[in-house]
Amino acid sequence: MKKDFQGIKSVDVRNTGFFISLALTVLVLFILDILFGSVSLSLSDIAGAFHDRSDVAGMIIFKFRLPKAVTAVLAGAALSVSGLMMQTLFRNPLAGPYVLGISSGASLGVAVVLLGFSAFIPAAFVKSSGAWLIAAASWAGAGSIMLLIMFISIRVKDILTVLIIGIMLASGITAVVSIMQYFSSETMLKSYVIWTMGSLGNVDSAQLRVMAICIIAGLALALSASKMLNALLLGDTYAMTLGTNLKRARILIFISTSLLAGTVTAFCGPIGFIGIAVPHIVKFFLRTSNHSVLLPASILAGSAILLLSDLISQMPGSETILPVNAITSLTGIPVIIWVILKNREYRFSI
Repeated sequence: MKKDFQGIKSVDVRNTGFFISLALTVLVLFILDILFGSVSLSLSDIAGAFHDRSDVAGMIIFKFRLPKAVTAVLAGAALSVSGLMMQTLFRNPLAGPYVLGISSGASLGVAVVLLGFSAFIPAAFVKSSGAWLIAAASWAGAGSIMLLIMFISIRVKDILTVLIIGIMLASGITAVVSIMQYFSSETMLKSYVIWTMGSLGNVDSAQLRVMAICIIAGLALALSASKMLNALLLGDTYAMTLGTNLKRARILIFISTSLLAGTVTAFCGPIGFIGIAVPHIVKFFLRTSNHSVLLPASILAGSAILLLSDLISQMPGSETILPVNAITSLTGIPVIIWVILKNREYRFSI
């Protein structure tokens, strides 16, 4: 008993150290993301901006860099948590936040506005309406797919069947979008392609408030489902013996995932691989599958990695800005290859 207690204590100490390191990393990267960019700012410029927001440094920080850094924190946390929940629900290490076709549904909503109605909606109207029109279309598409998947999950008991249906829906939606791209105008096609690259810098303060409310609500749902997620690791049958309502658990996880992934896609565009890669990185360091530990760790790790990706995409000292989706893909692909090679027979252990 004493030995077991000492083992648990050592694990808690290791987890505490890991969380402190992650929190400090997020803080440092957050400051660096504000400090560096195409326009060089010194610490004195940043300090002065807090006293006078009307000067150039103040406008750069409070209108562009600070909202972008906060967006990176929120988006990284949302995508990581939604990916962790999908991997647990489907007991599949390669499942991600877009496995159910939620991202494809969001892309379809945007494609309908930018490509399907390109002959009826002037490009000037789309630009004047800002990102709200695209965000609303993305939400509508993601919400439609979410409702469809929830209806299917109520009727279909086998979760793997739901997974396959989600993949088929995503493939079908991608085919429809490809046809719409073929017949769309050049101006709208360019707008859609730019949206698919993903961006953290197009979210203004009003949109950021809405985004923060939605993501915080989704994270709260996810944290409240930590015990359900632990039970689902052991299989549906054993989870039922523990008193877990499988239908309620699935619906709660689907709503949380759709809220998290759908909101990020609506305001930032599709950002790939964060949801798949980050949960594996967290599990590698913590050596646990207890979601009471993994969920908050994924929040911090996802925020840190997306902040780092945004820093790299800005190419400090240069006026060139790379698509953040390209950076996250280059970051996530090696992790996925490592997971496939190292874990051919992937198992969770509590």
